[in-house]
Amino acid sequence: MRRAVVAGIVTALVGYTSAFAVVLAGLQGVGASSAQAASGLAALCVLMGFSSILISVRHRMPVTVAWSTPGAALLATTGAPAGGWPVAVGAFVVVGALLLLTAAIPWLGRLVAAIPTSIAQAMLAGVLVPLCLVPVRAVVESPAIVGPVLLVWVAMLAWRPRWASAVAIAAALAVAVGFVVYQGTAGALPLPGFAFQLTVPVFTWAGAVGVAVPLWLVTMASQNVAGAAVLGSFGYRVPWRESLTVTGAATVLGAPLGGHAINLAAISAALSASPDAGHDPSGRWRAATTGGVAAIVLGGISATVTALVVTGPAGLLAAAAGLALMGTLGSSAAGALSQAEGREAAVVTFLVAASGISVAGIGAAFWALLAGLLVRWVTVRRVRLA
Repeated sequence: MRRAVVAGIVTALVGYTSAFAVVLAGLQGVGASSAQAASGLAALCVLMGFSSILISVRHRMPVTVAWSTPGAALLATTGAPAGGWPVAVGAFVVVGALLLLTAAIPWLGRLVAAIPTSIAQAMLAGVLVPLCLVPVRAVVESPAIVGPVLLVWVAMLAWRPRWASAVAIAAALAVAVGFVVYQGTAGALPLPGFAFQLTVPVFTWAGAVGVAVPLWLVTMASQNVAGAAVLGSFGYRVPWRESLTVTGAATVLGAPLGGHAINLAAISAALSASPDAGHDPSGRWRAATTGGVAAIVLGGISATVTALVVTGPAGLLAAAAGLALMGTLGSSAAGALSQAEGREAAVVTFLVAASGISVAGIGAAFWALLAGLLVRWVTVRRVRLA
């Protein structure tokens, strides 16, 4: 019991500290103000906490629900859609609806699974490149501020790689706290609490195609499918349709408050499902429920953390977020280029996604997917005709 509780708290802390900066960057990237981004961060914490508790208690299984970190990275490079933040919120509602439809209509899930892994991974890798370049530029521009965070990250890679991202962002927060105290603005930080802001969603075709569809695809391929595989590796069979239904409904509810997408946890899922959460697999569900409670509590400090990021040194947390995504970029690039067949299509997908282009108000991720699928179809057809 004690091990499960500790594992649950660690899961929540690692998940929050290693990715909250990415989430804030993503929400602000599609037009959210700092207050709206803080609301979105808090809403995500609360809803993924309740979702974890609901599914884990019902099935006595360590099912951890998280926000979509790859989805947030996608948003950070998408840019604000025409119509601004309300259109982005409308796209988030569409993502939730697509998750619900995926639960109700099995062929939608098969459609995602039919996308070649190399193309899906190449799209994600291309999206991550601009974010992972931030710490490279930042350490040159502000070596005294970003340098210590970079050194902490490298040291943790050598000692405890799993904790490197979380500790690097914690170090960045510590630097930000020191900066705010030095500037004498610490008293202006808001006290912990749930400062939700409601935004009326606006629905447009450009928002649906340019934001919602890529966000749904990335969330499904990089989070839900991967999360189910992680739990499967520990002997758990995820209640697939129910998980999609719960996370889809939570995404729809959280969207007007600024939440972009809620899904099965992938990397952090292992913390609650592994023997670290207890020798008896049938009791590890308590780790996921504890993690859910901890996530709700963490949601209460989101406004304070967001204000700290805004008032701290410019670009510091963005650089830390880039460091946190280095591992994901590496694994995505490896997955994209690991096989010779379809490598040209993966490269095209990567380049288009990394370009950041926008055509007809639709961002690069969507065009990258189309370009990659087209090139793959042509090359596969060429091989068959040869």
